[in-house]
Amino acid sequence: MTPADVFHRAHGFVRAYDLRYVDCFAVDGVLELPFAPAPMPKLIRGREAIRALLAPRYAAAQASGRRIADYRNIRIHETQDPHVIVAEFDVVGVPRGVGVEPDNLSFIHVIEVIDDHIVMQRDYFDSLVMAERLRLS
Repeated sequence: MTPADVFHRAHGFVRAYDLRYVDCFAVDGVLELPFAPAPMPKLIRGREAIRALLAPRYAAAQASGRRIADYRNIRIHETQDPHVIVAEFDVVGVPRGVGVEPDNLSFIHVIEVIDDHIVMQRDYFDSLVMAERLRLS
């Protein structure tokens, strides 16, 4: 699979808050969140550590009724390294509550893929918006 294929496969799981997303990472894969709001860590090493971080967040999102309605403006940029892509996209989320308008959050991922698994993902997003979402979930 190409890095773009791995991105699309992984984010199919993310859209459903499905922890199989974590299985898209190598056993020793790294997830970097340079702009993560406190108390989220900025660097997570290893598939099981990533699973431990995401499991309660995915469960809380599902329990709250939050869902991802769509991904928009997906742009995949290849780099000089055939294992690395840069993906830009907007996530349209539907917060809990009746009649609540969907919200958007833009992301940029730098993803390195070896042997069909993510070995490094650097995830850039608006930390103020993310902190608000976590507070409301």
